[in-house]
Amino acid sequence: MAKQTKRQQKFTVGADPLKLHGVDEAIAAVKANATAKFDEAVEVSMNLGVDPRHADQMVRGVVTLPAGTGKTVRVAVFARGPKADEARAAGADVVGAEDLMETIQNGQIDFDRCIATPDMMGKVGRLGKVLGPKGLMPNPKLGTVTMNVTAAVEAAKGGQVEYRVEKAGIIHGGIGKVSFPAEDLRRNFDAFVDAVTKAKPSGAKGKYVQKIALSSSMGPGVKVDVAAVEGAGA
Repeated sequence: MAKQTKRQQKFTVGADPLKLHGVDEAIAAVKANATAKFDEAVEVSMNLGVDPRHADQMVRGVVTLPAGTGKTVRVAVFARGPKADEARAAGADVVGAEDLMETIQNGQIDFDRCIATPDMMGKVGRLGKVLGPKGLMPNPKLGTVTMNVTAAVEAAKGGQVEYRVEKAGIIHGGIGKVSFPAEDLRRNFDAFVDAVTKAKPSGAKGKYVQKIALSSSMGPGVKVDVAAVEGAGA
């Protein structure tokens, strides 16, 4: 039998960390073992059969979690004139053009999502080295380069999250908080896994979703039986 890690040894309620579990059982175990003094985030980790170093095996997209994220998302919008006014009316926290660009260049980034109108991308592109590594660079494929800034801002604040596969072929994503009802975590889990599954790239060979695990911010990981997740084993 594999040796348990220190985090797994702390796993005392509801399930065996070395075995595969159904989704509902895994969610219950994560909630039961979240003992931090704050409302921990619940995260899903998916090991995919892809090599993201190849362009035709990159997995990236957005998904709207039906029960929301449980987080307050600060949104910045690069826009001018009426579109800037539209962004403010939609609830954007930071709106600007050259002034916002200068603020970011000075190292002040106090937002979680960044949206831009297409006409601003010539300037925003200069911030690639700053915003890119933080996953904040606006991208038309993700709906964050758009003239419909109202919809983009509302989506960002209303439960939309981005996902992107890492070098090792793993995707991490938050699906809510420990305080969420189990039913809401299940809805968010299903939406996230479904989105990643449907984003299977053309270059992926063999089994696409290889492993799935759930955990809280400070708690041990709980392995989920991929076979029990409809469609995920494709």
